[in-house]
Amino acid sequence: MAADLHGSAASGDQRFFLRNGPFDLAAVAAAAGIAVPSDGAGLLFHRVAPLQAAGPSDITFLDNRKYADALSETRAGAVIVHPQMAERVPAGTIALVAQEPYLAWAKIAALFHPLPPLCPGIHPSAVIDPSAVIDPSCEIGPFVVVGPRVEIGARARIGALSVIGDGVQIGPDSRIASHVTLSHAVLGARVVLFPGARIGQDGFGFASTMTATGPVHVSVPQLGRVLIGDDVEIGANSCIDRGSAQDTVIGAGTRIDNLVQIGHNVRVGRACVLVAQVGIAGSSVLEDFVVMAGQVGVAGHMRIGRGARVGGQSGVMTDLEAGREYVGSPAIPVKEMFRQVATLKRLTEQGRTASKHRADSAKAAAGETPDKTGRD
Repeated sequence: MAADLHGSAASGDQRFFLRNGPFDLAAVAAAAGIAVPSDGAGLLFHRVAPLQAAGPSDITFLDNRKYADALSETRAGAVIVHPQMAERVPAGTIALVAQEPYLAWAKIAALFHPLPPLCPGIHPSAVIDPSAVIDPSCEIGPFVVVGPRVEIGARARIGALSVIGDGVQIGPDSRIASHVTLSHAVLGARVVLFPGARIGQDGFGFASTMTATGPVHVSVPQLGRVLIGDDVEIGANSCIDRGSAQDTVIGAGTRIDNLVQIGHNVRVGRACVLVAQVGIAGSSVLEDFVVMAGQVGVAGHMRIGRGARVGGQSGVMTDLEAGREYVGSPAIPVKEMFRQVATLKRLTEQGRTASKHRADSAKAAAGETPDKTGRD
């Protein structure tokens, strides 16, 4: 069978994603918690789809005004829009009005594409220590290793080839994907770890001394844990070191992207967002609701204030105040960065003007014609 390299009209290839439906308009609106439109009674919707590709039996959404022109051309049966965009929905398409269209889309998409159901039981190839306590409703996949004194709560799913180290606790409704390693960790409820996540390994801690043959690095025992709150998601191949003497803590509701590194003793507050390739050195503190864009680097022992937002590729080398936006390396407030850029641009232009003036003066002194093109 030839591969489909052009995509399909609707989202959610049924080879990979469970699909429910069809649903009537009332069920769709109820899932998103929005009012049921007066038109469209009796219509059934079968799928969710992108704005440009949706058909009469599909539901789509518009959240970014950049794509507003595509709204007038959509053939979707219904489209989720902000109230300010409702009048631009074309005739024949039902407007599902929501103050937060993307949030409504998330809920409706989950209605059509729920998570795969659990298959309670332990695969015959799994290796389970007799002292482990696993709720009977759990799903334990092929070649999983569960160590001594592990506790796994109700309805948890452990993916193939994952290793759950001695004494680890996993809360109910958590999903541990394949090839995850967990040690020295306590997880709350509904925690999601994506493939390849490494939680609880040794922190990067050592004492150095000089000997006759050169420096020697002596590893310091890492005696802390990783504590992960409820509703945390940690992306593929991200690493979170356990604490050295105190614990590494990830606050409830935090979202961590793929390829993020969090050092020992770091404390991340509630509902923070850490985008891909963020690196946080040991003992730094992120207060609640901090957002860090991709490739932000944070030096050790820093404190990032509540609600601070840090732009991509910034380097955090000092404490950051709460509620402000920062960019650059070293990271400084956005407005200050803009002032510096404007000043640098002005000084550069002044330098060019002065250089041209000197060159013209030199030519005039030599009896030559000054350059009138404005070029140096």
